[in-house]
Amino acid sequence: MIEMVWDRIKDSEGQIFRQLRGGEFTYEVKGNVIVLSRTNRSVSKSTFQEALKYVPLENTVPVQKLQAPSYLFAILMDARIRKNDW
Repeated sequence: MIEMVWDRIKDSEGQIFRQLRGGEFTYEVKGNVIVLSRTNRSVSKSTFQEALKYVPLENTVPVQKLQAPSYLFAILMDARIRKNDW
């Protein structure tokens, strides 16, 4: 499943995503990592793979122990990424 989701993440590079509290950001894909525009953080493909265990997400609580939980939520719960899969 991660390969399908990662392809969607790559396809959405540079597009605007929104966090739960309304913050907007974009990201750039560099290999197996995305670099976030609003922070000096990056998120690895393996982090997304771990986060997929918790979708669908109602909030960021299930992914709090992972890197950049609000960004994970915003990306994974976006219609461009989730499609109709969760």
